[in-house]
Amino acid sequence: MQQTEETELFVECPVASVQKVVRGKWSMVILSFLRHKTLRFGALSRKMPMVTQANLTKELRLLESYGLIHREVYPQVPPKVEYSLTEMGYKFMPVLDALETFASTYESENEKVVNP
Repeated sequence: MQQTEETELFVECPVASVQKVVRGKWSMVILSFLRHKTLRFGALSRKMPMVTQANLTKELRLLESYGLIHREVYPQVPPKVEYSLTEMGYKFMPVLDALETFASTYESENEKVVNP
């Protein structure tokens, strides 16, 4: 399959690279919660009751695989697992701040689109 110039531009696009890293439906929400403090799985699950445990686990593993969060397992019974941002995760926070600012502006200016 021959790559076109457009395909090559997409592959080289830095935004596409970031989109790959935070592609999960709940990735940015999880990062937003972890920006304030380290959380255990149960605490994250309670903050996101609409997300199944399987999907939350999948999202956390994805973020961990891309180096945005750290998973700390404590050898005790019952098991204790905590999640926190890595240095790279903290570097993503200005992007998240900009998205939150945009979301607030967009929602206030487009009420009919956000809440039809």
